[in-house]
Amino acid sequence: MKVAIGSQNAAKVGAVESALIGWGAVLHPVPVPSGVSPQPLSDEETLQGAINRARRAREEAAADLGIGLEGGVVDSSAGLFLINWGALVDQSSRQWVAGGARIPLPSSFSTPLEEGKELGELMEAFTSRTGVRSHEGAVGIFTAGLVNRREMFLHVAKLLIGQYRFDTQKENRSHNT
Repeated sequence: MKVAIGSQNAAKVGAVESALIGWGAVLHPVPVPSGVSPQPLSDEETLQGAINRARRAREEAAADLGIGLEGGVVDSSAGLFLINWGALVDQSSRQWVAGGARIPLPSSFSTPLEEGKELGELMEAFTSRTGVRSHEGAVGIFTAGLVNRREMFLHVAKLLIGQYRFDTQKENRSHNT
């Protein structure tokens, strides 16, 4: 099975790779645009970015499945939160979606994000380090390393693959009866 991933980000690729262990899948990381702003600022925009990445990657790689993972930020009544969404599409354009963990971000990030800064930039300034988005991510920093970005996206990737597997097994049972 050929699976396209709508990113070359190490955390996202590693998450999908781990989720598909034992499937015999051949992975194709494809650098496709999300079609949304560089820093999504709502659940809807973050989800749309994941869907766009999944569709574009599957098409570009002519793959059996496409998976898109997108991180974003949402301002809620409880404060500013890091969010993440994923999408999986198949050759028939069927689509599965799932969301993952949420964790508060410093309120001081609100204004720079509204002004167009990306969370990755803010995290590099906050930590005085580069490459945070490809490694532990904001979630890794704000959980003292107990959960990293790859693990956060792994959860979403497993939710997507599990739904896909359930539905395709259900279809196979229906055809066999």
